[in-house]
Amino acid sequence: MPPVGEVEFDSVPKTWAANNGSWADMGIALGQKPPEAVYLASRYHTQYYDDIPGVSVDKSGMTSLWEGELNPEEFLELSESVDLFVNDPNFILGRTDSWTQEDIDRIGATGTPFFGNSIFSTGYGWHDYEYLTLYEAFEKLAQVFQETDRYEAFERLHADFQSNVADIVPPEGQRPSVAIMWATEDSMGSFSPYLIGEGTSFKQWRELEVRDAFANTDVRDFHNSRGAVDYETLLEIDPDVILFRGQEAKTAEEFRSTIVSQLKTDNVASELTAVQNGDVFRGGPLYQGPITNLVVTERAARQIYDVEVPLYDRKAVSDIVNGNY
Repeated sequence: MPPVGEVEFDSVPKTWAANNGSWADMGIALGQKPPEAVYLASRYHTQYYDDIPGVSVDKSGMTSLWEGELNPEEFLELSESVDLFVNDPNFILGRTDSWTQEDIDRIGATGTPFFGNSIFSTGYGWHDYEYLTLYEAFEKLAQVFQETDRYEAFERLHADFQSNVADIVPPEGQRPSVAIMWATEDSMGSFSPYLIGEGTSFKQWRELEVRDAFANTDVRDFHNSRGAVDYETLLEIDPDVILFRGQEAKTAEEFRSTIVSQLKTDNVASELTAVQNGDVFRGGPLYQGPITNLVVTERAARQIYDVEVPLYDRKAVSDIVNGNY
């Protein structure tokens, strides 16, 4: 897998660490134990498994590798207890000035290799090598864990799921414009905008074929510009639907009482079509793997198209995870 290339193991890895919830979710889908550590445990939203019978993850003891900074010594210590870092080393180098390639090499020399690709966003300037789709990355990890049969079962389920999704997408002229942004309760009125791109974090919105409200405007993607949009800019664009990221830890009711309530009481925000029509929703996670993608896509279909029929077979997901396929 780029950028690391070929990696060999004496045996199938038993313990591992993951860059983020995308890879952690792939491991769960492949019947593995949860990773010992992830980049940010708070962004691995294990509540999505509540929809799947017989599948759950307790992350209470999971280490967050990012605690204000990434520490090479923590990775070195962790290498004594894990067999694999499912991390893109270039993501680490791109996120901090305190690491060098020598640190990456020193950790790899312990016998615990890096093996990962930052697939959630295509907006990073340092990512000048091949991006993988969710299922291309999933297949690579399945080969590592020697679980290709499980992967193929998921691939078949995913094909059925995509067919179901295609069936509920309305004609082009009836698809809403959506604005995806990052929000926090304490800084409402200044939002980080996300343009729908090719990364895995936008998979549900691409497949639901919504229209990107920012696409034909001067707004630039947060990954590239680190810019922000305010209520006045939003009112000029006036998207049909507003989607806020950074809210996945909240229930729908908590989201309405903390985020939507502020929009309704603001003089400018209350004029937005999406606010007036009740079309402001949690915008999905940054990181999604094969199970997460099923859950958040079905949720998005309910939000955007008022779809009530299930789009995937929950028992089939459970059966694959638990080896009954």
